[in-house]
Amino acid sequence: MADFEILCDEYDFSALAAAFGGEFECDIPASVEVVIVDGGEIRRLNKQFRSIDKETDVLSFPALDGIFGKAIKGEEHPCEIEDGVLNLGSVAICKQVAEKQAEEYGHSFERELFYLLTHGICHVLGYDHVTESDKTAMREKEEKVLAKLDLSR
Repeated sequence: MADFEILCDEYDFSALAAAFGGEFECDIPASVEVVIVDGGEIRRLNKQFRSIDKETDVLSFPALDGIFGKAIKGEEHPCEIEDGVLNLGSVAICKQVAEKQAEEYGHSFERELFYLLTHGICHVLGYDHVTESDKTAMREKEEKVLAKLDLSR
């Protein structure tokens, strides 16, 4: 895999980006943008894009279609390349919901934040959890990535 970068103004996710190394194939450098939002903004986004008028923990906005399980080739997605980097999509995480869930689940805010972002990146890469087999594949990928950071359950 070429370089992978997670772009976020508030947190350093370079360790998570490195943990995704080897977890998907891409022939050029790639990135995912992450925004940390409050409850009102995540609710607005959830309503606008999913027609669900309530807060949620994480939303993903994939930039590419049909990439699940495939090698990603930059030449197939020229409109998403800027300065030689392929934008795979964006992830929005609600800080307040992440803090609440970390407390509920009895682990650190960092673990919850990294889990939510891992989950969001998996969606950007085409994973889903609609069927049980989809859910199993997604959970396996999430746990594999988080285990590399000693953040598994």
